[in-house]
Amino acid sequence: MALIAALLAVLLGAAPALAEESTRIGSVSTTFRLLGRNDRIVVDRYDDPRVEGVSCYLSRAETGGVKGSLGLATDPNRFSIACRATGPVRLRGEVPDNEVVFDEKASFFFKEIRVSRLFDREKQVLVYLVWSTLSLGTDGSAFNSITAVPLER
Repeated sequence: MALIAALLAVLLGAAPALAEESTRIGSVSTTFRLLGRNDRIVVDRYDDPRVEGVSCYLSRAETGGVKGSLGLATDPNRFSIACRATGPVRLRGEVPDNEVVFDEKASFFFKEIRVSRLFDREKQVLVYLVWSTLSLGTDGSAFNSITAVPLER
């Protein structure tokens, strides 16, 4: 019984979940699936926790079908990002030159989608990079997308 409880705790903890900072904007179906939900593209908004007035919109592919509906499918490395000033842009404290600002599970166990913020201090521009990684020491993906937001001078 204890083994079943431990396994259930691991499985529930590893289930895909949106980061706390995200807001689902919407989704569109791309491929019809007879069983389970359709494949789709979802769009989420992430507000940068260390930069006031910057919101990032991330579109990404989600696999449907039975595996996708149960959270067992690995989503493809297809994503795009657009970050915009949605108000006055102000840094909240010291911002490092390179920092992961959001991450989200994209498969049941191993894959994560991450958004890193790079700070071009010379030009006073924040560059946001979306990329994916695999856990347990395996290789990530070279698929990526970037966007930039200038700081107000």
